[in-house]
Amino acid sequence: MSRTSNKIHRPSVTFSTGIRNAPYGGSTSDRPTMPPAIPTPIYRHAAPSGPWPWMDFDTDSDITLNRDNEPASPSAAGQSWHGYPEALFGNWKPDQVKRSKMLSNCSELDMCTVHWVDVLKDGSFTVLNEEGRDQTTRITPECINEFWDVLQTPRPTNIRVRALFIDNLSMSVLKMLGTRYNIEPFFFSSSLNWIPSHYQEEARRGKGDHITITLPFMRTMQNPVTRPSSPISETPGSVRSTHSQHVFSDENEIIDTQAPLSLSCGNILLLDLLAIHMVRSEDSSTVISYHPSSSYRRPSSKQLHSLVYRAGQSVYWQKIFAQSNDPTFLFLAILWYALYAWDQAFESLYTHIIWLESQVLLTDNINLARKLHIFQAHLLHYQSLLQDFRKSVEFLHNTPNPALKSDTDERKDSMELMAKECANLLSEIGRLENRRLMLSSRLKNVTDLAFAIVNIEDSKQMKALTEATVRDSGAMKQISYLTMIFLPASFTAAVFGMNVNEISGTKGQETLVHYVAVALALTCATSWLVVAFHSGSPFVSKDSTLVQRAGWPVFYLLKKYNDKWGEKSLPRFQNIV
Repeated sequence: MSRTSNKIHRPSVTFSTGIRNAPYGGSTSDRPTMPPAIPTPIYRHAAPSGPWPWMDFDTDSDITLNRDNEPASPSAAGQSWHGYPEALFGNWKPDQVKRSKMLSNCSELDMCTVHWVDVLKDGSFTVLNEEGRDQTTRITPECINEFWDVLQTPRPTNIRVRALFIDNLSMSVLKMLGTRYNIEPFFFSSSLNWIPSHYQEEARRGKGDHITITLPFMRTMQNPVTRPSSPISETPGSVRSTHSQHVFSDENEIIDTQAPLSLSCGNILLLDLLAIHMVRSEDSSTVISYHPSSSYRRPSSKQLHSLVYRAGQSVYWQKIFAQSNDPTFLFLAILWYALYAWDQAFESLYTHIIWLESQVLLTDNINLARKLHIFQAHLLHYQSLLQDFRKSVEFLHNTPNPALKSDTDERKDSMELMAKECANLLSEIGRLENRRLMLSSRLKNVTDLAFAIVNIEDSKQMKALTEATVRDSGAMKQISYLTMIFLPASFTAAVFGMNVNEISGTKGQETLVHYVAVALALTCATSWLVVAFHSGSPFVSKDSTLVQRAGWPVFYLLKKYNDKWGEKSLPRFQNIV
C-alpha cells in the first residue's frame, strides 16, 4: 500500500529506506548533493510487544477474522530459510512485510559483506579463524548456500561471543540470519526504518535471551557540497575559508530535524544508526550489527568492526572481559561509538555557534534570527535522541543476562561491574546533555541579542522620525499662530474692499483708522474664542464651566493676582493676628 500520497512532490533520492525527499533538491551526476533526510520514525511499529505489526487501522480495509490462518510457532518451522519471516512469525503476513520494506530495500544483485570478530573465553579478541585467515565473508548471489552452511557450522568451544558486522544486507542473508538465530522481524524493520527501540524477548532462566537496541545518533562529516576538489591541510574547526565553504541554501527551507544540518566549518551534522541484536546463551553468544547501505551513513561495517577489535586491545576493556564472562559487555562497548560521535558533533556545533555569535555582533541582519531558530529546533530534537540513548543504556543495565548462573559470586560480580560501566556511560551522556543545554542557552542568548540589536536600530529610526515630526509640528504651530493673527485683518480688508453702499458710503473709501479698529476688534474676538474653546489652553483649566471659559481673561487675571499677592498678604495677616 502506498504511503506517499500526502508527500510534497520534490526531487528525491533513493537510499536504504526507500524514496525520501531531499532537503536541498535532487541529485545530479556531475554535482555533489547533501545526504537525504531520514524517515520520520513510526514508533508504534518498533517492538514485538505490539500485536499488529505494520498495520494501520484507518487504511486497512481487510481487517477481518480469519480462523484458517493460525500463526506458526518457531519450533514448528522447517530448517529452510526461504520462508522467513512468516514461517517463524505467522502474524507477519506478506502485506505487513511489504509495508515494512524489510525485504524490498535489500538488494540481491550486490555483494553482501560480513565482518567477524570473536571474543574468546579468556577475554581476548580475534578476527582470524582457527587457520589464521581473515574471517571476512563476501556473499554473492552465486554462493548464497555456502554462507548458509557457514552459519550452520558449529563454533569452536573457546568462543564466548561472535560479532557479525553486515554491510549491504541482501534479502537472502537477512532471511538466513533471521532463520538461524530466530530473530524477531522487528529488528530488521526498525533498523531499515530508523525507529528507536530496545526490547528483550525469549528470556529463559539459565538459557539466555534476545536483546535488541536500535539507536539513532548524531555525527559529523565533511559537507559533500562544499568539499574541496583536492585535499587541503587545515586544522579542524579553523575559520580559514569559513565564508567560502559555508553555504546556506535555506531560501525555501523548512525546519526539518531529520535532514542534515550545514555548519560554517565546512561540516554537516546528520543522523546515523546503531542497530544491534544480541543472542545471549550459556555456551556462545552472537551479536549482529546492521548498517545502512547509503554511502553517507557511517559507521561502515568494516569501520565499526575495526573499532570493536581495537576496544579488545584496550587494557581497561581487556580487564573487563577477563574478569567477567558476560557477553553483554561487548554490546556496551559498541554503544561507546555513539557517544564519541555525539561528542564530535557538539564540538563542530560549538564552533558554528561561535561563528553565529560573531555574525550577530558584527551585523544587524534579521535573517540571522531565522537561522538561529533552525539550530534551536535541532537542539530540541537532539534532546529526544539523547533521552533514547540514556534509555538504551538503562535498558542494558536493567536486563541482566539470564544465562549466567544465579546465586553465584560470578553473577554478582558481573552485575556490579555492569552497573559500574553503565554508570560511567550514563555519566558521559549526562555531560552531553549539559553541553546541549549550554549550546541551547547560548543560542537563546544570541537570539535575544539579535532581536535587541534590531530593536535598537528601530528605536533609533523612530527617534529620528519623532524628532522630525516634532520639528514639523512646531513649524505648523507657528504658521497657525500667524494665520490666526492675520486672519481678522485679511477678513477686514476683504470686507472693506467690497464695493457696496453700506460699506463705501457716500464719501468714498474708508479711512485707515476704521480699518485698524475693526481688525483689532475682530482679532481680539478671534483670540478670545480660540482660547475659550481650546481644550489644552494654559489660560483655562479643563474643568472650567462655560461661564469661566467665556470670561477667561477676567478669571485668569484674578487667579494670577491671588497667586502673587495672596502669598504675601497671608503672612501679614497672620502677624497682625
